[in-house]
Amino acid sequence: MRPPGGIPSIDVTEAHRRLADGTNAIVVDVREPGEFAAVRVAGAALFPISTFALRFGDLPRDRPLLVMCAAGSRSLAATAHLIRNGWPDVVNVAGGIEAWQRAGLPVRTGPVAAGEGILGDD
Repeated sequence: MRPPGGIPSIDVTEAHRRLADGTNAIVVDVREPGEFAAVRVAGAALFPISTFALRFGDLPRDRPLLVMCAAGSRSLAATAHLIRNGWPDVVNVAGGIEAWQRAGLPVRTGPVAAGEGILGDD
């Protein structure tokens, strides 16, 4: 799905499907650490929008990226930034973690475990 402005977006159901289908997709969560600690998608890599411009170069170009925030506006901006900078397979997750929870998809809550939110090689 491509909304006005040409930024590719998918809904949370499609994002969940892509995470499960073996494509090696990564959820890139651009919320701030406190938001991430409250509720998050298991396995998501935390790249807060406040430091995104400094860190986005650490994101892999050879894996699909599913960019998520609380409701969709910060992730839309981050997705556009990645596309402008040459990332070939990146989409905004429309509705963010709020839509993810409304859809009843699995989340983690509570204290962030050691290594959680860190981009791994999995």
